[in-house]
Amino acid sequence: MLFYDCSTAPNPRRARMFIAEKGLTIETREVSIAKGEQLSDAFRAINPNATVPVMITDEGTTLTENLGIAAYLDARFPEPPLMGRTPDERGRVLMWHSIAEHKGGLPIAETLRNTHPAFTDRALPGVENHAQIPELAQRGTKRIAHFFDLLETRLTDSPYLAGDEFTLADITAFVFVDFARVIKTRIPQENSATVAWYEKIGARPSAQL
Repeated sequence: MLFYDCSTAPNPRRARMFIAEKGLTIETREVSIAKGEQLSDAFRAINPNATVPVMITDEGTTLTENLGIAAYLDARFPEPPLMGRTPDERGRVLMWHSIAEHKGGLPIAETLRNTHPAFTDRALPGVENHAQIPELAQRGTKRIAHFFDLLETRLTDSPYLAGDEFTLADITAFVFVDFARVIKTRIPQENSATVAWYEKIGARPSAQL
């Protein structure tokens, strides 16, 4: 296997944490988004969408999405299970993974990419250039506040997002919550359940990568 990473970006970090939680060592190549290496002809020959992470499987398949990478690794290396053991558990993991992506990751990305000067005319990742839309950043800020409320409600009743065990859903949500620092947003201190969950996951070795 071969893993294309970017040490400064949240999406590759999600895959990196998943790999670490599986106890795997995979050959890795760094792709610098800051230097625009994801847009180079050499990298676009690997992933025409010009995004990271990317994993080349032993079968020669190119996986360019976190969920595909996680599904492949969880099926091939089932211990520890990070996507559930039973149909019910798997459904809950994928549900909360999706919630974290759409209600957490997307508004954080909208806020960052529609305000930061580095993303002028690069408001969306990939090969196409798009102008910033300030209104999306304003909407994103409101959506992030709702996401933190949603997490607190869930984590008040459950030690982890999908239930009693640490899973892919927690990796996804943790990385986005941590990345929210780039838009100067942190977990409200009164959200004690979320703060405790965040600190618990932050202490895991995979979170240090």
